[in-house]
Amino acid sequence: MPTYTAPIQDMNFVLHEVLKVSESNIPGYDELESDLTNAVLEEAGKIASDVLAPLNAVGDTEGCRLENGVVYTPTGFKEAFEQLKEGGWTALDCDPEYGGQGMPYILGTAVGEIFVSSNMAFNMYAGLTHGAYSAIHAHGTDEQKQTYLPKMVSCDWTGTMNLTEPHCGTDLGLMRTKAEPQDDGSYKITGQKIFISAGDHDMSENIIHLVLAKIPGGPEGVKGISLFIVPKFIVNEDGSLGDRNSLSVGKIEEKMGIHGNSTCVMDYDGATGYLLGDMHKGMRAMFTMMNEARLGVGLQGYAQAAVAYENALAYAKDRLQGRDVTGTKNPDGPADPLIVHPDIRRNLMDQKSFVEGARAFVLWGSSLIDQGHKLNDKDAEGLVSLMIPVIKGFLTDKGFENAVNAQQVYGGHGYIEEWGMSQFARDARITMIYEGANGVQALDLVGRKLATDGGKHVMAFFEMVKAFLKENAEHPALKDDFIPQLKQASKDLQAAGMFFMQNGMKNPNDALSGSYDFMHMFGHVCLGLMWARMAKAAHDALEGGASNKEFYTAKIATGRYYMARQLPATRLHLARIETGGDPVMALDAEEF
Repeated sequence: MPTYTAPIQDMNFVLHEVLKVSESNIPGYDELESDLTNAVLEEAGKIASDVLAPLNAVGDTEGCRLENGVVYTPTGFKEAFEQLKEGGWTALDCDPEYGGQGMPYILGTAVGEIFVSSNMAFNMYAGLTHGAYSAIHAHGTDEQKQTYLPKMVSCDWTGTMNLTEPHCGTDLGLMRTKAEPQDDGSYKITGQKIFISAGDHDMSENIIHLVLAKIPGGPEGVKGISLFIVPKFIVNEDGSLGDRNSLSVGKIEEKMGIHGNSTCVMDYDGATGYLLGDMHKGMRAMFTMMNEARLGVGLQGYAQAAVAYENALAYAKDRLQGRDVTGTKNPDGPADPLIVHPDIRRNLMDQKSFVEGARAFVLWGSSLIDQGHKLNDKDAEGLVSLMIPVIKGFLTDKGFENAVNAQQVYGGHGYIEEWGMSQFARDARITMIYEGANGVQALDLVGRKLATDGGKHVMAFFEMVKAFLKENAEHPALKDDFIPQLKQASKDLQAAGMFFMQNGMKNPNDALSGSYDFMHMFGHVCLGLMWARMAKAAHDALEGGASNKEFYTAKIATGRYYMARQLPATRLHLARIETGGDPVMALDAEEF
């Protein structure tokens, strides 16, 4: 069975030596001294290793079951959820006014990686509640906030998001769920929603569903969508729970992975709902939390790769297979360990360089979200909004790929369920699909985000890269193995953007056919920038006489690997983009 140990040293390195969080002017960051973050991450690591990770295979094997209208979670989940609540983990970065601890979002993100790596399906119950909490916090009335948020912060009540319907996924304008106004100001919600993660379960007293629906007589398409709070149990004026609402679970979906999370078909039969935010502005309310939600899914992608890599590395060091071609490394044994072989090293270095680069990328993105929220910094909000489709799309594609790579290290054992590696790949697979399939993320990036505010934010990104390159052109650790590579990759990305500008208006297919390659190209440039920053921080630590030299030298060597072996992919993506739309659109639909 796989094990999990939280990468606390690496997280602290990114927080304190790369991002230098405690020196930031973002409110609350001055509290993020290394002693505090280390203590929080260590405690999170303990519950992850001791409680959550052992339940990961249990959840995968047992799944959830629906009996007489009640959804039951796997053995041990309910008790673990109580431990999570008692430890205050669900309230870490929530508003103190409603019982939260008020810590910065970046710390919640770091803790989130630990919990996702140890048990992704379990963590989704609290994660979805946080998303619903954020929507109510941003758009709810004072009464709604007081009614729902304290219980959601503590996770005594959990939350869901209800968007998708059987006939409409991404195209929400086709939605059929109706909301009929009532004399008392409430609405009667009728319709069916599918793919509702944590739609029902036995771990909380109430479930607060946020449901997208159309009020009759409203505008057509997405402009006529409103968002509603639809509780499983009606909440009385005194805060106690009243009657069961007119909603039910039609079935639990049979899925490829995340079996421990109850993905439900939800049926609303005149259920009582309350408008959240403005009428016909439901999409705006939903998109308030999209940056956090999609960053969280990008995190899931690399977090599954991280735990898979941890176990693959241990296996490669332990498993004896063949002899090193340069000379025996284990003379007392019948064979050398797998890790001596160059192709195993290549595989492990692919994984290591991705995971550590992705971690820095997501934590940097989290700091931009904090900067936007806490300082009302519109430039930070614009920059992170540009990055979100890259974080979500690129990191989940590569996260799945590297979870499969970790499985490959095991050979035949990787395909056998008792070793647990297939679960990481199966669980990671959904991240490429939900919260906007990755093709949609690429279209969002190229079709919307690049042009936002007249292209201001993508130009700011290029200027940031340019400034780093100029500032560190002669840096002893960077000038040969990082700066030239990052400069070329950035030029490739700019050339792709120029191609879109010159050709996209005349033929939109020339831009959209290259959008997926552009998303991956952008992801590589971002990870290249992260690795250059990390290499600089590691070099500074070594120059300062750091005691743990092995950690820092390994960090620089891993960065060199990424720059040499992964970052050149930008040239391939550019070559594809510059072929335009003709090769992609050459066949008529009937010719496929």
